[in-house]
Amino acid sequence: MRALERHRKLTAIWASETGFKGWFSTVNHNDLGRMFLFTAFFFFIIGGLLAMLIRVQLATPNSAFAGPEIYNQIFTMHGTVMMFLFAIPTFEGLAIYLLPKLLGTRDLAFPRLTAYGFWCYAFGGTMLIVAMLFGIAPDGGWFMYPPLSSAIHSPGINADFWLIGITFVEISAIAAAVEITVSVLKYRAPGMSLEKMPIFAWYALITALMILTGFPPLILGSVLLELERAFGLPFFQADLGGDSLLWQHLFWLFGHPEVYIIFLPAAGVISTVLPVMCRTTLLGYGWIVSAALALAFLSFGLWVHHMFTTGIPHLGLAFFSAASTLVAVPTGVQIFAWIGTMWKGRPELHLPMLHILGFFVTFVIGGLTGVMVAVVPFDWQAHDTAFITAHLHYVLFGGFVFPIFAGIYYWLPHFTGRQQFFRLGELAFALVFVGFHVTFLAMHWVGLLGQRRRISGYTPEDGWSVINLISSVGSFILAIGIAMILIDVLLHIFTARRSCRNPWNATTLEWAMITPAPAYTFASLPLISCRDPLGREPALATALARGEGYLGVPREGLRETLAVDSASGRPEMHVLYPANTRLPIVMSAVTGLFFLSLLLKFYWTVPLALVGVIILAWRWVWSLGLRDDPAMQPVGHDLTLPSAATAERAPGWWGSVFLLTANGTFFGALLFGFAFLWTVAPGWPPPVWFKPSVLEFALGVAGAVIAPLAMRRAIRKNRAGDTPFSNVLIALFGIAVLGITCAALMMRAPAPTSHAYGATLLVLGGYGLFHATVAALMSGFLATQMRLGFTSAKRRAAFPIVALWVKYASITGLIILSAAHLPGMLS
Repeated sequence: MRALERHRKLTAIWASETGFKGWFSTVNHNDLGRMFLFTAFFFFIIGGLLAMLIRVQLATPNSAFAGPEIYNQIFTMHGTVMMFLFAIPTFEGLAIYLLPKLLGTRDLAFPRLTAYGFWCYAFGGTMLIVAMLFGIAPDGGWFMYPPLSSAIHSPGINADFWLIGITFVEISAIAAAVEITVSVLKYRAPGMSLEKMPIFAWYALITALMILTGFPPLILGSVLLELERAFGLPFFQADLGGDSLLWQHLFWLFGHPEVYIIFLPAAGVISTVLPVMCRTTLLGYGWIVSAALALAFLSFGLWVHHMFTTGIPHLGLAFFSAASTLVAVPTGVQIFAWIGTMWKGRPELHLPMLHILGFFVTFVIGGLTGVMVAVVPFDWQAHDTAFITAHLHYVLFGGFVFPIFAGIYYWLPHFTGRQQFFRLGELAFALVFVGFHVTFLAMHWVGLLGQRRRISGYTPEDGWSVINLISSVGSFILAIGIAMILIDVLLHIFTARRSCRNPWNATTLEWAMITPAPAYTFASLPLISCRDPLGREPALATALARGEGYLGVPREGLRETLAVDSASGRPEMHVLYPANTRLPIVMSAVTGLFFLSLLLKFYWTVPLALVGVIILAWRWVWSLGLRDDPAMQPVGHDLTLPSAATAERAPGWWGSVFLLTANGTFFGALLFGFAFLWTVAPGWPPPVWFKPSVLEFALGVAGAVIAPLAMRRAIRKNRAGDTPFSNVLIALFGIAVLGITCAALMMRAPAPTSHAYGATLLVLGGYGLFHATVAALMSGFLATQMRLGFTSAKRRAAFPIVALWVKYASITGLIILSAAHLPGMLS
């Protein structure tokens, strides 16, 4: 088959619908990556405009530009947009677009999940922006500290928009993190072992794992605060056994890793782009990977340094201060490795390199001020001043925006197939660099002089007028520079001349294809033997286009790729992707209806939305079923592989593992909150204890033991060729009993509005009931598939997935019942 004919056939198989209708049905990573990026930069423009409004307000003393209420909404939405609607989605979009190309595969692990995540992000972000346009945006800061954000001090719907909207948006982050993790571990080119992965893939994997373990505490905090606001459950009310410090712990358990979740993808861009700009290879690949892993690990032990002024014991202050300074070590390892790469190479000052140099200067300054605020006595003085705001922007703008601009200019020829024609970029960089440092060096200065954060005005007698005016002028220079970059990118897209395939002479796989990238990414999948495949084999792109790799012969209507062993890269299974569908956007709309119903207090539509989600989820999974045993598939190079439907650990199993990782982190944060209130909060012990029931506890334990054992027996019988229908029904019965005991816990919890103890038991019981329901639905789904002939000894992939969820529901249910019943039984 000739290359052109292969291209036409693969395009017909993988292409989205033509026109704007294709936006709503596409599940292709090229389309969705672009959609993520364009939407993220749209929100970036909004966040930038809000920043300009802040600087206009602070440019002169006693400003009447915006009153305190509007100003509070402006700075809250600025932080919210930049953190939740720009930074993380930009990483997601870049990873979704690039990872299959860097890894030598055709798409990500779960294309429909990618689409679902995008639409949740788009709908949730729109919800927040619409609230701002109607003047009911959140106004309590992007950190939403109670009790100021409680119903007493923040009546109205403003805070609810933040709590519910951000939770909706974070579904997208969790979905993308699961997608990226499974894709990096299982969807790589044959032969690409972990040590041969491109460095950006390592950073993406580490970042995704951090999202899975860093975001759930904030989701939990948002849920608890919304329950307090909507139903009066007093988790953060000190007079009823709650504690507002619990919110700070949950928020900063997310908030400090969030800084590194933002930085690490940008570091991946630098590690990818810098060697190309320096005409050399990356120095210290193994050291950089180790440093990134260490940075991710340490970042979860730093959250209390945001709380040094809250009365933390001295031993805690010393520990977290030391940890906060220790984090500079892995960061320094990466910085010195990049400097060494420049030293051994021949740097060329193309636009990407200019932005990387801007990163070095800016981020190092931000890192040095970070070490300063890690020292407790200094933090006590600088806490909640403009100095902290300036430090944050040096770290985030320097550590994310400059590298992202470098990545944009580096990969823009890949996005568009064009090369730069107009020369606005160099001038724009100069304006951005100068404007940023004028703005935020001045902010450091005025912070040291005592200006507080989040103030809407000041007086001439404070002595801050000239410094604030300089900072505001610098911000306008910065805004002009960013606007010029965006104009330069648009000119590149629409007016630039055609580019050669690999204008940078890079050695990574994304340049081994025609540009802009075709819908199918690779005409055939490469066999990888080193980290720099294009450097070792310059003719690789031509060979892949001729179909000399794996899966070089397209089959009518089938979207095919390979999954590999996670460590060695050895081909393991043949995977078929679903075709274009509108199911993700419909699913996200129904999910949005659930959140919107909670927001507007239309509680009668909440169960309707839940039923809709269940029906759509059932249809989502049902469409993957097979009625016939799949045959071994020839994939090229004299290799035949089994179908993913026959695997014990199919892609769905891996996705469930990492989704349950996030779920388990959420549960762990819930247990932490329960223990924190029990030991620290005022008003404990509670006036009324939960009355334990030996019968309820015994029934719950029995159900939690029977269900996973029955599923284990079902897996064994299915392997042996028997039909384990009765075993699945026993598992369904056991998990139903566990769910009933969790429901009984909710019903018998001591007055949940009177004390945080009863409220916490209510939430724990609800968590157990929810997961028992999910496990029961999955067991019922599996039983239905068995009855209708969708499973066999070969088609067994669904059994381990359902068993995983049943086991998780059983373990968490046992912990919940023990936490509720055992204290009373043992007292």
